[in-house]
Amino acid sequence: MATEPTIPSHFDLMWPTLEALRQLGGSGRIDEISSTVAAMEGFTEEQLAVRRRPGDSMSRVDYRLAWARNALKNIGAIENSARGVWALTDHGRNLDQERMREEVRAWRAEYYRQYQARKSSRQAELTHDSLGGSEDDEDESVGPLSWQEQLLHRLMQMPPDAFERLAQRLLREAGFRNVVVLGKSGDGGIDGVGVYRVSLVSFPVYFQCKRYTNQVGASAVRDFRGAMAGRGEKGLLITTASFSPAARAEATRDGAPPVDLISGEELCQLLAEYRMGVTTRLEPVYEIDESYFDQF
Repeated sequence: MATEPTIPSHFDLMWPTLEALRQLGGSGRIDEISSTVAAMEGFTEEQLAVRRRPGDSMSRVDYRLAWARNALKNIGAIENSARGVWALTDHGRNLDQERMREEVRAWRAEYYRQYQARKSSRQAELTHDSLGGSEDDEDESVGPLSWQEQLLHRLMQMPPDAFERLAQRLLREAGFRNVVVLGKSGDGGIDGVGVYRVSLVSFPVYFQCKRYTNQVGASAVRDFRGAMAGRGEKGLLITTASFSPAARAEATRDGAPPVDLISGEELCQLLAEYRMGVTTRLEPVYEIDESYFDQF
């Protein structure tokens, strides 16, 4: 039996997360942070492909990065906005690695002290709404997951054709006309097409949906562009995952038809913007309507 690749613990991923945010200029979306950490740490495709558990849509690397972000937020080193952007705080900018570790240990010790007090007085039960666990707690589905990560998990449960219809609906909400899902009828790698109008000019936009968990690479962009050849000059690639730096470079390569990219994080924001299965009761708390995605 092949040995499973080693994945760093969330504790070991906290400093790379801070370094990634510094490299990104102080802020970044989850997919940007994850891609930067993966590049900095030299993660292999085998490491990135390891699932949190068999059949899960979330990789173990992404799950531990989520715990790392949550730990850093607990000590006030980073913060996140309602639109899914994580940013360094003044405190985080001035932290060194040893001080960061000391503060996380101190926060965790205080968490457990308060938990023991609650437990002994029977006033509350242990919850996992913060980084109050060890690596052995990774089988828990609640905890550091943001609303975007919960939404992406739900999208991965949709059948491929349902996800295409969801994309169709999203494009219509965004102002596209005559949006058609081509399905498997000889589409040649294209999932659908819609007409977008800017002022007096209308042009077709071909789209492809990739319900992936791993990063989308440059080859996927090239293949999609090849499928568009002879049909149109504008393409839209939609995924539940993130795009590698090479994929983003390929999408805007000089001399080639441009391909617009919508990552999983951007897809979440669009679904929230058009209130497609995502509603808010009190800003900025997002609530996922699980049943919404059953209609496609």
